[in-house]
Amino acid sequence: MLPPLSPLQWVCVLVAAAFVGLSKTGVPGAGVVIVPLMAVAFSGRSSPGALLPMLLFGDLFAVAWYRRHARWPILLGLAPWVVVGVAAGAGTLWWMGTSPALARGVERLIAALVLGMVAIHLLRGRLGDRLQPHSLGGRILAGVAAGYATTVSNAAGPVTNLYLASARIPKEEFMGTAAWFYLIFNLLKLPIFAMLTAFQPQAPMVTRSSLAMNALAVPAILIGCYAGRAIFRRLSQAWFEDLVIGLATITCLYLLLR
Repeated sequence: MLPPLSPLQWVCVLVAAAFVGLSKTGVPGAGVVIVPLMAVAFSGRSSPGALLPMLLFGDLFAVAWYRRHARWPILLGLAPWVVVGVAAGAGTLWWMGTSPALARGVERLIAALVLGMVAIHLLRGRLGDRLQPHSLGGRILAGVAAGYATTVSNAAGPVTNLYLASARIPKEEFMGTAAWFYLIFNLLKLPIFAMLTAFQPQAPMVTRSSLAMNALAVPAILIGCYAGRAIFRRLSQAWFEDLVIGLATITCLYLLLR
C-alpha cells in the first residue's frame, strides 16, 4: 500500500534519499539538506523515525565499500560516550518527544557546538596541538553530543565529521570510520524508536506508511550512493578535508539562522 503523501512530500523524500546516499559514500556533510527536507515531508518526531531506515540502507553501502579502512581506536574511544548521549536522547524523547520545540533547541545547541569545533580545528593550524579535540574531554563532549543529536534529530553528522576531520586521517580512513560509526549507532536507535512508538502511539516514530515510503525511496538512495562513490574517487585529500569543514559550517549556520 502506497503511503498517503502529497507530490511535494514525495519530492522532498526522494531528494533527501539521494542526498543520504551521496553523504554516506562520498561527500560527508552533503546531508545538509536531508533533515530540513524530511521535516517538510513529516511533522514532529515522525521525521527522524521516517529517515532512520533510509540512513541505515546508505550505511550498508558505506560499510561494504570502506569497511577495511576504519580507524578503530578513534571509534572505540568515542563509543562509550556516544552510548551515554543516545540514552540521554532516548530519555528526552520519552519525556518531551511530543514538543515541537525540542528538535529546534537541540539543533541550535549542536550547531553552536560544532561551530566551536570548526574554530578549534582552524586555530590548530596556528597553535599546533595546544588545542587538541581528541583529548579525553574532547572525546566525551563530541561523543555525548553526537549520540544525543543523532537520537533526537538525526543531526550527529556535523559533530562526527568535524571530530574525524580534526584527526587529520586519510580520506579512506575517514569514510571507513564514519561508515561503521553510523551503522552501529543507527542500528542501536532502531529498537529505541520502535519502543517509543509502541509506548507512545499518539506520537509514532515508525509506522507502516513510513516503512513503505522507505522501500520506495531505495532507488534514489542507490543513485546517491553510486554518485558519491564516483565523486569520492576524484577528490584529493585537501579538497576532501575542506569540503567536510565547509559543509559542516554551512549546516550549522543554517540550523542557527533558519
